[in-house]
Amino acid sequence: QRCRRTPLLPECRWFGAPPGFTYTDKEEVVLWMNTVGPYHNRQETYKYFSLPFCAGIKKTISHYHETLGEALQGVELEFSGLDIKFKEEVMQTTYCEIELDKAKRDAFVYAIKNHYWYQMYIDDLPIWGIVGEADENGEDHYLWTYKKLEIGFNGNRIVDVNLTSEGKVKLVPNTRIAMSYSVKWKKSDVKFEDRFDKYLDPSFFQHRIHWFSIFNSFMMVIFLVGLVSMILMRTLRKDYARYSKEEEMDDMDRDLGDEYGWKQVHGDVFRPSSHPLIFSSLIGSGCQIFSVSLIVIVVAMLEDLYTERGSMLSTAIFVYAATSPVNGYFGGSLYAKQGGRRWIKQMFVGAFLIPAMVCGTAFFINFIAIYYHASRAIPFGTMVAVCCICFFVILPLNLVGTILGRNLSGQPNFPCRVNAVPRPIPEKKWFMEPAVIVCLGGILPFGSIFIEMYFIFTSFWAYKIYYVYGFMMLVLVILCIVTVCVTIVCTYFLLNAEDYRWQWTSFLSAASTAVYVYMYSFYYYFFKTKMYGLFQTSFYFGYMAVFSTALGIMCGAVGYMGTSAFVRKIYTNVKID
Repeated sequence: QRCRRTPLLPECRWFGAPPGFTYTDKEEVVLWMNTVGPYHNRQETYKYFSLPFCAGIKKTISHYHETLGEALQGVELEFSGLDIKFKEEVMQTTYCEIELDKAKRDAFVYAIKNHYWYQMYIDDLPIWGIVGEADENGEDHYLWTYKKLEIGFNGNRIVDVNLTSEGKVKLVPNTRIAMSYSVKWKKSDVKFEDRFDKYLDPSFFQHRIHWFSIFNSFMMVIFLVGLVSMILMRTLRKDYARYSKEEEMDDMDRDLGDEYGWKQVHGDVFRPSSHPLIFSSLIGSGCQIFSVSLIVIVVAMLEDLYTERGSMLSTAIFVYAATSPVNGYFGGSLYAKQGGRRWIKQMFVGAFLIPAMVCGTAFFINFIAIYYHASRAIPFGTMVAVCCICFFVILPLNLVGTILGRNLSGQPNFPCRVNAVPRPIPEKKWFMEPAVIVCLGGILPFGSIFIEMYFIFTSFWAYKIYYVYGFMMLVLVILCIVTVCVTIVCTYFLLNAEDYRWQWTSFLSAASTAVYVYMYSFYYYFFKTKMYGLFQTSFYFGYMAVFSTALGIMCGAVGYMGTSAFVRKIYTNVKID
């Protein structure tokens, strides 16, 4: 039997066939009932048997979450009780009857009015069906009572499943409704490796607009990089020539000369940023998020993660925990360079910044999910598992990275000496103020990704499977290049105005991309979806806030790292007395 015995679970626990299980003739095929919920609210899901459906007569099979991703995504597999055997056809058979009292009828009517539909699994292939429908006037409501299953097989493997709902029965109180099913097997030429292709939507993801947006963003990168290179090279060459000329002047001529520009702040440009503990923690977290994004996209390109339930989320959690040394290394080294003393506190802040944000949002939404009795409510055991990952995996690895960062690259080897007394910042035009630069800095990075945001949102909030990870990788590269170019230009103008507060300005100008993404999420919610209700609204805007914040921290870290290299480069090449 396909069951598992463990020391903690001595009795036989059925976990269903693993993906790609090979069957013998007349071997049992398990039909799992997953969730039911409103069509327009994808995340508002409930257990299938929370509606007064009846189960088949076959013995119930217990199911426990196999992966952390399944538990977090609200997968609630329950055995249907239907007797299905490999290659054995079943004519229309009644498997149970529903005693339709007023309460059960009201539950079905509510589900039909809100366009409820359910999801099932056979051999990890998803199947969707609608609960029922109303007549044109909306007065009478009908329940689909006949599940007509057609299963395709190739050799000894299942490669295709189709469900047809028939048997429309009017919902009348105090009646008995017979639920029936049939199974038809057909030979299929579909290869097992290609069985998920029918769920993909190439016409949507490979539409001309998608290709055009990538091409448009790529042209923007070429134009922006060329523009930045031309402006900065010409400007810096002119600046270097002017500064070299000043070196040849005597003191009297130099005093009478027109001294201005970025060289004048060389004694303050490497001054520690304000709030260095928070700043270094944000930079470390952003570098880790970038590493996670890069690795997960590469893994998703090599492996079809969408074919297994919760595999994408499980992979992301594992990669995030494994890349914790990246966070500690960059955050710890930057904090040490800026003269920070409380490195243990910085390590804790850096390690728990992102997990606290995600868990805090999930904890808040979990209360609403529990109130709604939704399957999205995270079990207590899963919460404990996540906390254990944070304390026993993420924190120790972060400690290792922090120690390495402080010892290997924690020395403040700046090309310029930092003055003891800060230089006063002169007045400048309003559009050169850091606040204005921060607000405008995120427009171009957002413009390079907003079309891809639409496809990502649609795959997560609607019923599309995102599989074009090559596009996502290209967009990530474009986003990083555009972000670095924009922050370099912003920082150069700021330094040229003799304002040396470039660290936070470079970070926030790149991170402001997140503000535009979150604003776009409002547009998407109200104009591109039909979501409704407290649960779905809080779920949407809560997790969109988490996504936008993480994206902002990543962009801010990328922008700062690129700008930091630029600042070190220009001040290294200038002779300073």
